[in-house]
Amino acid sequence: MFLKLSELLIVTSMLTVCVFISGAAVNLTLVTPEKAIKLAANDFFRQHLSKNGKGLTMFKEMLAGCGAGMCQVVVTTPMEMLKIQLQDAGRLAAQQQKPVMMSTTKLVATNTVLSRSFNSCTVSSSPRAVSATQIAKELFHTHGIQGLYKGLGATLIRDVPFSIVYFPLFAKLNRLGKPSPDAASPFYWAFMSGCVAGSTAAVVVNPCDVVKTRLQSLNKGSAEEAYSGVADCISKIVRKEGASALLKGAGCRALVIAPLFGIAQVMYFAGVGEYILDNTPLNLLSA
Repeated sequence: MFLKLSELLIVTSMLTVCVFISGAAVNLTLVTPEKAIKLAANDFFRQHLSKNGKGLTMFKEMLAGCGAGMCQVVVTTPMEMLKIQLQDAGRLAAQQQKPVMMSTTKLVATNTVLSRSFNSCTVSSSPRAVSATQIAKELFHTHGIQGLYKGLGATLIRDVPFSIVYFPLFAKLNRLGKPSPDAASPFYWAFMSGCVAGSTAAVVVNPCDVVKTRLQSLNKGSAEEAYSGVADCISKIVRKEGASALLKGAGCRALVIAPLFGIAQVMYFAGVGEYILDNTPLNLLSA
């Protein structure tokens, strides 16, 4: 039987709180449904791959994780696309505002122009802030639905291996903390298992995340490289920046993902969503 609505609410409610604290609105939109779909789909595939309630082989655990990773990209790709465009907008605006070194002659001429501008009360305006909604509308208007799903292949290359590594590793670590085969592991053990499995999977697939981010960056700076696809992106990164460039940000990514998955797994298995639904009018939704 597929997961109840309450089990999805466990993840979505918890992640909503976590991401609001960071103040990242786009990440909120991304993380909440992504983690709900990922965990729910993995449970769904595990239930259908198991026979008579018996445990899964390592291959079937990896297969269930693969299915979960493929399901989540429906939400992950457009939201990652919007997040990267927002980051690029701020980065490019900062580059445009950097002071430029000029010769003495040019500086005198420039000071004259600036003086005239000051006396006439005209000043240059700073770049306007853009929102995720504006970017989404522009992408959809200029590129259609394909614009929101640019980098889908690269996102699959990242998220599918992540789930293949994460879910079997978490299940293995979590089983080690169970006092008996039929008992649940303590909440702190589930938290630590989620942290270790999440950080490990994040480091393993970090090269895929670097490629995905480069491909989804539409607004390139004057000195930045353009890529025609995954293979071209990897080739140019390794040739011009070295293989170590594919591991850029791996530590930071592990630090972010570790507590995220640790908290998600604890809330998911603790039954917080079930408790909320059973003790509030929300229980009508699961009827």
